[in-house]
Amino acid sequence: MPDRYAVIGNPIAHSKSPAIHARFAQQTVQDMTYVALAADEDGFEGTVERFRSEGGRGMNVTLPFKHRAFALANRRSARAEQALAANTLDFRDGVISADNTDGCGLVRDLVANHACELHGRRILLMGAGGAAYGVCGPLLDEGPAELMIANRTPEKAVAMCRHFAKLHRYGSRLSAVSFDDLRDRAFGIVVNATSAGLSGEMPSLPPELFAPDALAYEMVYGRSTPFLGFARARGARTADGLGMLVEQAAESFFIWRGVRPETAPVIAELRAVARV
Repeated sequence: MPDRYAVIGNPIAHSKSPAIHARFAQQTVQDMTYVALAADEDGFEGTVERFRSEGGRGMNVTLPFKHRAFALANRRSARAEQALAANTLDFRDGVISADNTDGCGLVRDLVANHACELHGRRILLMGAGGAAYGVCGPLLDEGPAELMIANRTPEKAVAMCRHFAKLHRYGSRLSAVSFDDLRDRAFGIVVNATSAGLSGEMPSLPPELFAPDALAYEMVYGRSTPFLGFARARGARTADGLGMLVEQAAESFFIWRGVRPETAPVIAELRAVARV
């Protein structure tokens, strides 16, 4: 009987995770299945418990349930504690263990797939919501010269800085601003962790935002967002979040199966399909 895994969210029909994990399982010769499960607003905890009680080994968690997955867990990794959210649940030994692989997925995509050095760089992280919390700690682990958090509501960016300053040895390198305060600043890496790209919008940004040879990274994938167009017009290199999606999935797969799949061929396959 194959080991059973799933991704849970709402909506979930669009999820690429089943296809990604099927490729990983084939590549690493793992006897497992992976399906998508929808849960309504009141049904998340019940759906998780039912899947676990029926022999499920683990789950990925996507919107809007990452905070509830964190609260549901009996054991939480340091990455989950930093993010205050979980995207990976493991059900071994009668315990619900929570982790968050989003941040390490972003870092691996930047470093391994885009040859982007993070140590000593000036990084701008746009947004102070759940997506930004999920990636902030792993970005700080890379030792940037500065990590500035910009948000439409600056109070949220300040609160996020305080949270990570308490937890992290790089707290002195954190700062918070509003988008209006970004004039006359330039960054080597700009990460858009806002949801603006999903609605075809973009925060108001100054034209001098990108340093020479800067990388503009859009966490939304599968579409050319206004942020990416803005960055290209100003000479920045650009990348979307497809690689992050695959890399965070690979980390979840490693947590569950103890083997790390090759991500490059899976990313290439998904990009080829998207171009068809």
